[in-house]
Amino acid sequence: MNQSWEPLATGVYRCRLAFLDVTVGMVLGRDGAVLIDSGTTLDEARGIDADVRTFDDRGVSHLVLTHDHFDHVLGSAVFVDAGVYAMTAVAETMAHRTDYLRTHALGYGAAPADIDAVIAAIRLPQHLVERALIDLGDRTVELVHPGVGHTDHDLVVRVPGLRDTDPTVLFCGDLVEESADPAVGDDSDPAQWVTTMERLLALGGADGVYVPGHGAVVDADFVRRQQQWLREL
Repeated sequence: MNQSWEPLATGVYRCRLAFLDVTVGMVLGRDGAVLIDSGTTLDEARGIDADVRTFDDRGVSHLVLTHDHFDHVLGSAVFVDAGVYAMTAVAETMAHRTDYLRTHALGYGAAPADIDAVIAAIRLPQHLVERALIDLGDRTVELVHPGVGHTDHDLVVRVPGLRDTDPTVLFCGDLVEESADPAVGDDSDPAQWVTTMERLLALGGADGVYVPGHGAVVDADFVRRQQQWLREL
């Protein structure tokens, strides 16, 4: 294995990448495997792809990109057989703002050669959605745009339990962060983010497992504390 995959529920895993502590999620079903975000470089994504194939030798069938920041989208170039899902703004950034992606990546310490190589291979999302269901045969994965927050185009991925003992797992992208305070940038709206967090809590439920874009898995109480941090901000 190239990464350590943490089990969250039946057929649901996530790993934490070394670079920027980015979370990548995986949901396995009878008819395919969903990957949530893809890392930054070709090498990083190839390692993820190899790992997924140890769980399901067919590889990734569906890839969901939670928002347009480089550390979540650039590795998508590797998953050539997957249907790629994202909001329209993500596709527009990947098609027309590669200079922004490159500058942002270099600003966080990525190697220029690695970023140039992955941008040269960039692969645009084909499925532009605000809400969608991905049918994996024995389970359904739900994609939801809960509102404006970290960006105006955040997607979260809700995974209901396959068994009665499984929790609901909610992959939150950078709407929730554990290893640092929420990243509030020029494309963020803290005031609306507070309301969006309420929708996250409704999606995940009181007993849900919340998977942040960076850091350790958290619970609903943590999300409420981060919501209060945003409210005070």
